[in-house]
Amino acid sequence: MRITIVTDAWAPQINGVVRTLQTIVGKLEARGHTVQLITPSLFRSLPCPTYPEIRLALAPRREVAKRIAEFSPDAIHIATEGPLGIAARHACLKNALPFTTAFHTRFPEYVSARTRLPADWFWHYIRWFHAPAQRILTATPRLAEELHARGLPHTAQWTRGVDLSRFHPDAQPHPALAALPRPVQLYVGRVAIEKNLEAFLQTRHPGTKVIVGDGPALPALRQKYPDAVFLGPLQGEALAGTYANADVFVFPSETDTFGLVMIEALASGLPVAALPVPGPLDVIGVDGRGTVRGWHAPVGSLHDNLEIAIGAALRCNRNACARYAGNFSWEESTRQFLAALTPITPVALAA
Repeated sequence: MRITIVTDAWAPQINGVVRTLQTIVGKLEARGHTVQLITPSLFRSLPCPTYPEIRLALAPRREVAKRIAEFSPDAIHIATEGPLGIAARHACLKNALPFTTAFHTRFPEYVSARTRLPADWFWHYIRWFHAPAQRILTATPRLAEELHARGLPHTAQWTRGVDLSRFHPDAQPHPALAALPRPVQLYVGRVAIEKNLEAFLQTRHPGTKVIVGDGPALPALRQKYPDAVFLGPLQGEALAGTYANADVFVFPSETDTFGLVMIEALASGLPVAALPVPGPLDVIGVDGRGTVRGWHAPVGSLHDNLEIAIGAALRCNRNACARYAGNFSWEESTRQFLAALTPITPVALAA
């Protein structure tokens, strides 16, 4: 199968969207599919205001349409709502080509956090963008229900997985954590206002707070919270070793659609402390005992007070956390992705 994937989020960005797409592309190619990637690296780009590490492609609609036509895909997936996504959407609608989209990011809430304008204003754009798609891929049933309530009922589940060969309790410990006062409370992700990091950094639980990641809020938070340890962005073995050598993973975000880092932490034997919001509710569960049928062991704690959640999560069994993470498979994620795609008929391509 020839599959075109259009995304405004791609390397060198480091985030859950990029890592998900990179993994899925690798899995698709391993199954014998041919993937065309249309990313900002193919075009001139400008830094995103307030987020300079994110590049916004200056992509002429004609060029994007040309690349799609020349590749002659069997299916098209538009992953993001940025300039490339808009250009691909236009090309598909103009040529009557079916396509799928994905709701990876709570774009309205992110923009609202940065502009202080009501998130509902930006939901108009989300509805406009996704409405013509054959299916909107969502990571969890809870997220699908939210889209249904906002007038976007045509969803399909696309869960996430974890690489158990990389993330596991026996990963080589990161030396930066060795001498820190325990318990080590770890956050991994974007260092940005929409991640609600100050809710974590303001907690007073004994031990050390460690932040892994980069983003526009990093300089200000590093200065404001000198007792926290900021390691910057980590990948590969360094990231796996940081998970494995921490004591609890803290996920303060209220806006993530899933939270890939949570299952990476769990696979490393790290219990999760988070707020009771979509994402954590779909991974950790209301009572902290997961969301997989038949599973009952605590793997974390959700509470409106993060200090209480941290204290409760620290009492979870690390081996149980690692076993629970085995329920999240990239193979199943790839199967769901392929099942959601809408084939393009030869008649449509000829048009």
